[in-house]
Amino acid sequence: MVDPVSKSLSNLALLHRVFEDWCAEQRLAGRLRHASSEAVYRAMWHALSAWCMVQTPPLRLNDLRALSLTAYLASRSGNAGPDQSLTARYQWRLLSLVQRVQAHHADQLRRPAPTAAAELIAAQPAVRNANAADAKTLPEHLSASDLHRLLTHLTANPPAARRWQDQRDRCAAALQLGAGLGPGDLRALRLADVVPAVGPTLPWQLRIPANGSAPRHITPIADWAARLLEAWLQRRQTLAGDWLFPSTRNGKPWGKVAQYEAAQRVLTEAGLEPAAGGSFRLRHSFALRQLQHGIPPDQLSRWLGVIDPSVMTRYQRVMGPVQPPANSLAGTGDGRPV
Repeated sequence: MVDPVSKSLSNLALLHRVFEDWCAEQRLAGRLRHASSEAVYRAMWHALSAWCMVQTPPLRLNDLRALSLTAYLASRSGNAGPDQSLTARYQWRLLSLVQRVQAHHADQLRRPAPTAAAELIAAQPAVRNANAADAKTLPEHLSASDLHRLLTHLTANPPAARRWQDQRDRCAAALQLGAGLGPGDLRALRLADVVPAVGPTLPWQLRIPANGSAPRHITPIADWAARLLEAWLQRRQTLAGDWLFPSTRNGKPWGKVAQYEAAQRVLTEAGLEPAAGGSFRLRHSFALRQLQHGIPPDQLSRWLGVIDPSVMTRYQRVMGPVQPPANSLAGTGDGRPV
């Protein structure tokens, strides 16, 4: 029989481990750049974890749903300290943290992420609007000159002797910039998720599996990126497995660090300087381009698999400073991505 104390300690260790895994991913992607912010998140998470362990029975990560999260927030009422008071800002930060950690863990297990934390935020206007300060932080994206430089690099004919890994990396970057995919989307795609074009009116599409807080969705691919995908699929026939972007010839899945480093190589080859945001900059640049060319925000959010309206608000706020080069970003005029 398992000792209840040992089981509780094991659950606590798991809660701490999934948080540290999430922190590592955030640092790698350039989204957690300040030690002070990480310390605040860690203190919040450890306080939540300690509360989970004294419940009957002790709560695990997936047990953090509406009732338990509401009970925890209520338990904080009256506590002293800037990170413990039950303010709308504190509630938003905690619920957002739970949502992100759960989504990260679900992504690792390739399972749908719980949505209770996001639903609690959406259901409370005071909490939902408490993120005003963070909403002012604009998404990392490519400047007009860097975007033009990267497009030129991706659409140029590569040397015939180029390694298959190089072609994979270029195609992956093209799908981020030409279909709005995030790094997790790339790694989750299988060959069966690719839907080839049907005539001139139905473009190439991708069935994006549920990933973190994003539901399963379908996104079209810009014509220039679809051409790179078509060429990659021809080359891909020599490789085993069913991942669209394998890491090895025998078909092993692509790891997070390897994909991050591959994206950085593509950007460097295009002449871009290293910057924060990782390859998420390509997804953000895709979103901005579509809005500039008249794609309605609700349609774009479906392409991106975005369910949080604040994401689209941030994109729309950055629209002014971004001016695309006219010779490379002409719209299709038919509601398809460019």
